[in-house]
Amino acid sequence: MPSLPPPPGVYVPAVLFFDENEELDMPAIRAHILRLAQGGVTGILVQGSNGEAQHLSHQERKQTIEFTRNILNENGFQNVLVIAGTGAQTIRETKKLNVDAKEAGASHALILTPSTWFKSMTTDTILRFHREVADASPIPTMVYNFPGVTAGQDLDSDIVAILATHPNIVGTKLSCGNIGKIHRVASRIPSSEFAVFAGRSDTFVFGCLAKSAGAITALVNIAPKVHAKMWKLIQEGKTDEAMELQEKISHGDWAISKIGGVGGVKATIADNFGYGKPFVRGPLSTVDVNSLAESRDYKILVDLIALEKTL
Repeated sequence: MPSLPPPPGVYVPAVLFFDENEELDMPAIRAHILRLAQGGVTGILVQGSNGEAQHLSHQERKQTIEFTRNILNENGFQNVLVIAGTGAQTIRETKKLNVDAKEAGASHALILTPSTWFKSMTTDTILRFHREVADASPIPTMVYNFPGVTAGQDLDSDIVAILATHPNIVGTKLSCGNIGKIHRVASRIPSSEFAVFAGRSDTFVFGCLAKSAGAITALVNIAPKVHAKMWKLIQEGKTDEAMELQEKISHGDWAISKIGGVGGVKATIADNFGYGKPFVRGPLSTVDVNSLAESRDYKILVDLIALEKTL
């Protein structure tokens, strides 16, 4: 039986919360998981780039996947998927992380291409990495393309389409923001066989019009209900109404990119939803929400949160 991709919808690369000693803050993580699930997400990506995957030990990575799956199951969200970010700098380690993800309850693995030896990452090397990882993986894998965290490495549509022919590679998250790439890949292969997800909220509606399977985006951490509503409008063919929300989300997506990255997302959540602290693991920097309060970008996010709270 062929491996299946995640169903179309709204996914979130969830942030993980830490205390002042950079230890996992499990009560805050639990609160966040539940708010996202209650907000209507289709699935939660644990240890995407926003989840500080590279800052965690193997044990912490497995622990947080298992914790997320258990919290969802215990609170009636068995249908919300858990996807694990498992990309590492070697084939060997990535294989190990995929086994851990399966044991912890993840349904799929999202895998960044290695970037430490950037100049050695030829097309053949990239294809070999993803194929060998997928061959050994006990769960279906997905290709994660994010130039911002892979030394500028940007997989083109031909590479992604070639990898899509592998029976255990079932999707991709394209955080490059390239609508043409989304369209080129999604128009070749139906989403029931290979799911193409936009990796940025500012490309959500446009990606859907280009046959994407939805989106996996950082801004969903802040406004899951807004994204879920936009997805529903798209499914109902109400494109004009969806575009009205897309306008707000596009401004919000740009705003979070300017308020301190992962630290800014955590600070915004802590300030507006009553749980968590803005702490990150070094070398990332913790963001003081007081330093954001008067900025135009933060006000855009506060307005988006006000809309979120009405839904």
